Amino acid sequence: MPIAEHVLRHATDRPRHVAVRGPAGDLTYAELAAHISGAARHLLGLGAGPGTLVGAGLADPVALLTAVLAADLAGATPLVGEHTWDRARWLGAAGPVDVLVDAPLPTVTGSPLRYEPRPDDRAWACFSSGSTGRPRAVVRGRASWTASFPHLSDLAGIGPDDTVLIPGPLVSSLYAFAAMHTLATGATALLPGRWPGSSLAALLGQATVVHLVPHRLPDVLGRPGPLRTAVVGGAALHPDARAAAARAGVDVVSYYGATELSFVAVDTDGRGLRPFPGVEIEVRDCDGPAGLGEVWARSPWLSDGYLGEAAGPLRRDSAGWMTVGDVAEPYRAGQALRVRGRGGGAIQTGGATVVPEDVEEVLRKVPGVGDIVVVGSPHPRLGAVVTAIVESASPPPRSLLEAAARSGLDGVQRPRRWYAMPSLPRTGTGKPARALVAARLADGAPDLRRLI
Repeated sequence: MPIAEHVLRHATDRPRHVAVRGPAGDLTYAELAAHISGAARHLLGLGAGPGTLVGAGLADPVALLTAVLAADLAGATPLVGEHTWDRARWLGAAGPVDVLVDAPLPTVTGSPLRYEPRPDDRAWACFSSGSTGRPRAVVRGRASWTASFPHLSDLAGIGPDDTVLIPGPLVSSLYAFAAMHTLATGATALLPGRWPGSSLAALLGQATVVHLVPHRLPDVLGRPGPLRTAVVGGAALHPDARAAAARAGVDVVSYYGATELSFVAVDTDGRGLRPFPGVEIEVRDCDGPAGLGEVWARSPWLSDGYLGEAAGPLRRDSAGWMTVGDVAEPYRAGQALRVRGRGGGAIQTGGATVVPEDVEEVLRKVPGVGDIVVVGSPHPRLGAVVTAIVESASPPPRSLLEAAARSGLDGVQRPRRWYAMPSLPRTGTGKPARALVAARLADGAPDLRRLI
């Protein structure tokens, strides 16, 4: 069933129940359904429909949600991107977008709309973390997108009487999934559109459930309010964080997955990650760090891959297994899965994955940069921060490097620490030796100079 159909059904059963609370106010399910239906008629008039791709980039989270659900009701594939992108950036990121929504959609009155979904529908598309330098839009079939909803509801105990705080941008698959699941369930979604900052206390005064990334969990604990459950995804959760949540009376459901793979494993009780319902897991030998293997998953929740056959970390085999290169300790069925990060040097920062090559591609173009290596530096809350090491005896000013990062990279990709060295260590084939650079950074090598 299209997610929009769930909203229409809730509008009939509980028309006055609040569906969303956003920056501009509340919408009941009846009001949201009317907005979606009217916007879907407008999209149909623009040529949207089955087999088409509707790009949506809007600053207001409720307007963005309405556009996405309108595309869903029209039978099109919604693709969520950054509201700051211009049309050229959209074309470079996703290829042929049939309809681009960069302003709130008008509504068109008319007869009720009904779309009969097909098994081969592509029902959702979004960008994987760190997608700007080398764009990768992940596309999902309808079943892989929505059929896992009941499992999450059961694992986290989320029902129609809950109020769910979603304190992040819907361009993130983590927060987008949370919003769609909330509406399919018939609960109320609190949508500030970004981390709420000074308004967090007021939102937590209403929320019974929150979706967030690990480093934000301490921020929601110990505050007055009805918060019962935190659903935490995007990176490993330290046992101390779960213990702090227990002391605050908050249950934690943490999960491991990827935009390309969706849910892979879940931990509901602190005893470790176990396969999410319907998922098979293998840890296979690979050329990564000694003692670790590569995580492969097979499940109904896997994506269809990248739009336009873009290159990326996703690989699949002939038996239907997929991997994005994450590595883990050896694993056997019945054991806890111990994920140790992304292979190939990818950086896990604050729940997002940044591909170093994407950042390097943008910064290598800055005048005065001979070459550049991007690695992750340890950080007590974020796990790691993006760190750039420029090869140059006379490096360009940090202000110039940061200006290039702002114009060509998304926020999560931009380096927070900058260094320069006269000559990068290289492999036998002449490529920068990323692991050696990271080791020299950790050791405080004398030829490294901090750019301030």
